[in-house]
Amino acid sequence: MAAKSSNLYARIEPDIKEQAESILDALGLTVSAAINMFYKQIIYNNGIPFEVKLPPSKPLAMGSLTKEQFDEEIGKGYTEMLEGKGRAADKVFADIRKDNGL
Repeated sequence: MAAKSSNLYARIEPDIKEQAESILDALGLTVSAAINMFYKQIIYNNGIPFEVKLPPSKPLAMGSLTKEQFDEEIGKGYTEMLEGKGRAADKVFADIRKDNGL
């Protein structure tokens, strides 16, 4: 029979720990519950449950891209659309109008 609990020790920057615990408290979650959720998502996703990558150094400007780079960026967007990521343009514009009181 598996143990009912196991200890986990980790070094966390004090400021990061304080900010995260404040958010978890507002959500009504304990740190243990949040870590349990994270570990379950790792198992469910068979890996880290979010993308881990460095952000681009600056936003892409269409005019600064070669044709090949532009095609690659369009391809990424198309792939994300096929995977169900993103939102329909009319919904995005409706949200923008709503947020700006229009």
